[in-house]
Amino acid sequence: MRRRGMTIRDVAARAGVSTAAVSQALNGTGTLSAATRARITAVAADMGYQADAIARGLQGARLGVVGLVFRSLDALEDYNPEGVDVFSRIAGMLSVELLDHGMGVMLLRDLVTHAAPPLAYSMDGYIVINPHQDDPVLRRLDERGLPHVTIGRDPGRPDRVHWVSTDDDAGMVRMLDHLADAGARRILLVRGIDPNAWNIDSENAFRRWSADTGRTDPVVVTVPERDGVDGGRGFAHALAAGTYGPMPDAVVCMTGRHAAGTVAALTERGVRVPDDILVATMSDSEHSRTATPSITCMTGAVKDEVRATVAMLLATLAGDPVGEPARIRTDVTVRASTRPR
Repeated sequence: MRRRGMTIRDVAARAGVSTAAVSQALNGTGTLSAATRARITAVAADMGYQADAIARGLQGARLGVVGLVFRSLDALEDYNPEGVDVFSRIAGMLSVELLDHGMGVMLLRDLVTHAAPPLAYSMDGYIVINPHQDDPVLRRLDERGLPHVTIGRDPGRPDRVHWVSTDDDAGMVRMLDHLADAGARRILLVRGIDPNAWNIDSENAFRRWSADTGRTDPVVVTVPERDGVDGGRGFAHALAAGTYGPMPDAVVCMTGRHAAGTVAALTERGVRVPDDILVATMSDSEHSRTATPSITCMTGAVKDEVRATVAMLLATLAGDPVGEPARIRTDVTVRASTRPR
């Protein structure tokens, strides 16, 4: 539950300073050092003092604002990664969908490792995108009693039902079936390092499909998401050099940036896409659309995902039962990189 009745004395005691110092730190006044001011502000934010003070002033009324946290961007420490437009599309669609219900959106960084702004713990609720396994941000929201739903499930919380997601298992199977139909026998998967359900479920589906279709040597390569196009290039050079064994018939990259780097580096080394190798990605992006050749990808109904998420959040805020998580179908958009030979 949210902490009630907290005073400036509680913050001062926790921070080991006077109440005057707390007042100066929170109001930007006085002659405190930058380090002391930052420490007091962080303690107050962690205790939820500023937020609770505002909440008491509202006397139980709602702000009409939903907090939005992108855990994938928190991990990148870059909130506008070049060529990645899916997050901005989700943010924009969520904003418009919530606006239709009379609510606004406040985009926030990781609530645990960054000092939360004063309103952070007075949001009506939260939407968290791509939570990590046993995500500390979700734990913080639970501690504060803040209603929240997620786009993508927390792999460490199988008991939670308040989530909406693309059907990553089925999507991976559709992609692999497409590559097999295009003539690929040996297929290699490149995934990221973020411990989210998108990476975990997709890899599990890849391994199951490989076993079910008699492919006994599935190869999974891990490349950090933050390495972007350069990460894909590095992987492709290692692939061409034989690091992962014989050249596969196809490569599936989870991110569009890795796929774009892979295609570019293979082309530079004289490996032709799609004549010598097929390349696909599980994420549609500017990179996959503008690469040469353009890259086959999974496309999901982002609008459907957003509408289902907002509907689930509104039901949660109203205290209505959610029932089951919502899974959204995705389909293969075939482009030049996997045209049948």
